[in-house]
Amino acid sequence: MARLRAAGCVFAEDEARLLTAAARTPAELDALVERRVSGLPLEQVVGWAEFRGLRIFVDPGVFVPRRRSEFLVETALAVARRPAPVIVDLCCGTGALGLAVAAGMNAVGLGGAGQGGAKLGGAKLGGAKLHSADIDQAAVACARRNVEPAGGHVYQGDLFGPLRSALRGRVGVLICNAPYVPSPELAFLPPEARDYEPRVALDGGRDGLEVLRRVAAEAPRWLAPGGSLLVETSEQQAPAMTRAMTAAGLTARVHTCEEYGATVVTGSI
Repeated sequence: MARLRAAGCVFAEDEARLLTAAARTPAELDALVERRVSGLPLEQVVGWAEFRGLRIFVDPGVFVPRRRSEFLVETALAVARRPAPVIVDLCCGTGALGLAVAAGMNAVGLGGAGQGGAKLGGAKLGGAKLHSADIDQAAVACARRNVEPAGGHVYQGDLFGPLRSALRGRVGVLICNAPYVPSPELAFLPPEARDYEPRVALDGGRDGLEVLRRVAAEAPRWLAPGGSLLVETSEQQAPAMTRAMTAAGLTARVHTCEEYGATVVTGSI
């Protein structure tokens, strides 16, 4: 624990407990601690992250799901209008968000806020149909470890490109947790993100909304009647994202949560 504290780990005691549980031998524990103090995100060191009660596999070099994104899941559960909808998770990373939405619906029904199972790879889709996609090969491999055992599908490609055409007009919940950090601000990210997570998962272009504007423009072709697009932004970007959704013909709304420090913009059809 002293090495973790010296390295600047704020929650050194909690991290020491997780690293000790992950190690099978003292030598392995020493190696894990060394990886952590070198700057590798804890979730990549131990190989998993807890997200809304689910333990999600996290491989090296893959974007780590953030706790603030749990608010996007809660918002999706609140705005969904159909039981067991088709869920699409673009820029899926580990696949955590789509899994959590499906697990939440399966646990407590439409509009609830349940948290699914607590074991690694333990999500269940119930009647929901989950389709996840990412452009990054490492993310797709990781998402397949999480999503496919639960009964979902994972594709590699740019946004809607790899999805089956049969999904057009059938998506009830469309999640896109795309990168939204403006390119000039990447240098100010914490080293854990800047050095160990893929740039493609962080860089949102000049104003942070380049990818999200593309998603909003194409979303109406994929959403079912009553379906919603949900994206995470900063509070400052929300007005511009609202305009992009409105221009695409969606009814936009901004949702904020002080507890999570999160802002979600929804666009419904």
